[in-house]
Formats: sequence, C-alpha cells, structure tokens
Amino acid sequence: MKALQLYGKQDVRFEDVPMINIEREDDVIIQVKTAGICGSDISRFGKIGSYNPGLIWGHEFAGVVAETGKSVSSVKAGDRVVACPCFPCFNCEHCHRANYAKCTDLKVLGGHRKGAFAEYISVPAANVVRIPDDLDFDAASFVEPSAVVVHALDRVSIKAGSSVVVVGCGTIGQLAVQWARIYGAGKVYVCDTEQQKLDVALKAGADDIFNATAADFEQKFSTVTHGKGVDLVIESSGNAAGIASCMNLASKGGTVLLLGIPYGDVPFDRSSFEKIIRNELTVRGSWNSLSAPFPGREWATSLDYMRKGLVNPSLLITHRIKLEEAPGIFPQLYQRKFHFIKVLIDIDEGH
Repeated sequence: MKALQLYGKQDVRFEDVPMINIEREDDVIIQVKTAGICGSDISRFGKIGSYNPGLIWGHEFAGVVAETGKSVSSVKAGDRVVACPCFPCFNCEHCHRANYAKCTDLKVLGGHRKGAFAEYISVPAANVVRIPDDLDFDAASFVEPSAVVVHALDRVSIKAGSSVVVVGCGTIGQLAVQWARIYGAGKVYVCDTEQQKLDVALKAGADDIFNATAADFEQKFSTVTHGKGVDLVIESSGNAAGIASCMNLASKGGTVLLLGIPYGDVPFDRSSFEKIIRNELTVRGSWNSLSAPFPGREWATSLDYMRKGLVNPSLLITHRIKLEEAPGIFPQLYQRKFHFIKVLIDIDEGH
C-alpha cells in the first residue's frame, strides 16, 4: 500500500509499504478515505521530526472498516468510522481514575503506532467510533479536533451569557468559536494575525474580530468589552506572544484556557504575569480528547452536533491534496507560503 513516512525533520517520503494485516484479536483495519493535516503534523515535519524514524504519521481521519479481528463485535466490515488516536495503558493510577489523558505511558497514532497518512490503518476496536450514514468523510475527519475542544470546554466554567475570546484561528480556534456558541456564550470575539482567518471566524459565528498586528488592538478590544475583558480566554495559537498577552484579555476573576501547544519557550513580561496574580485569574491547561467510557463523550457529542449541522467543519477546508502530493506541500505549509486553515488529503479519491 502507499503511505507517507516521516524520517526526520523536513524529511517525509511517499512510499510503498507492506500491507497492514490483522495481528491481534481486537484489531480493526480501516481503509482511510480522508485524512486531515493537523498543526502538530506541520510542527512535527518542520521542527521535531519523527519519534520513530520511518513511521507513518497523521492522526485525523475517517474511513471504512475493511477487516476485523476475531474478537471484534462492535464494528464490522463496511462500517463507516473514525478512530481515537490515543492509546492509554489502562493500568496506571490515572487510567484507573479514567483520567486517560494523564496516562503515564500514553501512546499516540503517528508517533508510536503507524498513522493515518496511508491507504490503510490498524487500531484496536476500543478506539473505533462509528459515524452516522448522513455524515460525510470530510466532516468526520474533524471529529478528533472537535473532541479536543469539547474536552477543554468541559473543564472550565462557561455558561449562558459568558463572554469569550478565542486567540488563534486555526482549526482548533475556529471550532472553539462554534462550540463556545453551543455552550451558551453570549459574545464571542476572535483575535488572529491573518485577516483571512478572521473572516472565516465571522462566518463561524464570531461577533467581532481583532487583528492582533494592529497597533491599537488592545485598545479596541478594551473598548468593545467596556474595559472589563472577557470571562473566558481560549488560547489556541500556541504562539509564545499570544500565550503571554492573552492574560491581558481576561476580566478580573476570569479564566484563561490554554489549548495551543508552543514549540519553544514562552517568556512572560511582568505586566502580563502580574495579571494572573492581581486579577486572580484561573489558568487552565487542556490536552487531548479522552474521558470515560473510553474514548469519551467528547467523540459522541462531536458527531451528534456535526450531524445536526450545529458544528460546520466545511467552513475550514481551504485545500485538498492527494497523498502523493504531500511531500511537496509540507514545506510550503511549514513556511506558511500560502493561507490555509485545514488541508485535507483525499486518500481514496472515489469517496
């Protein structure tokens, strides 16, 4: 079969690899239809390289069950599915408390196990989630990032009428705009450095947008929020400057939710750091998409709201490529040669 294999920093190859076979009784082999390129994939390509050189990577995908191990009864060949890309040990103290994201030996798809940038993939049946017949594969490939946002919002206080600002308008940020509305936010603001992403955020449901490169950005934000800031800041950019400055956007007693993963040090100036202390901010980190029963309500909830049309991933699809085109595209994505939000890989073009 064909696959993308990551050998090191900026070294990805489109290659023939051995076909995946059933090895364990609970294995499910999935024919991948659509895979999404995550921001973490781009960082892995450009900055980090491969945990295991030559491993197939990629973790956002949707497809069809091709074959199952003999103990699998939850799905069957022909079922349309997505899969959770995380593999807790189920044996440590955190797993025993169903805190799977805190697992001391957590493995991930595309990092420790063969990932989804391939024609076929194998995962345990416990990780496989069936999708409704009326949900297309494109939308279904967004279930994993959507579940990440739901997992995060479940960990903060957001209620009807809450004011929210989303910092960073990549896939996670754009989904956070939509989910903030679902959770009851009264006002949703968005900050980014790219006007095209801000324009998409308006379509996704933002009330007002702010270009963070503008000299009067913080003044305008203060005017709109009547000098109070907002109840909840969702930082999804992972940008060091964005992380530090987002403390200035929260109201006194407000919450800052950190979702974006930085790939470098995050220095804080004194003013920003003191906001945490003097304004008694709650700073909450969130990572992953897991809860009990595994893989978690985040997955079922995301599928349900997508099927109802209340979460609309199609707004975020900016480019489509073929699997063999990816080695030429990744350098451009890493260097930000063009505007993009979500790039989908059509692995089975017949879907």
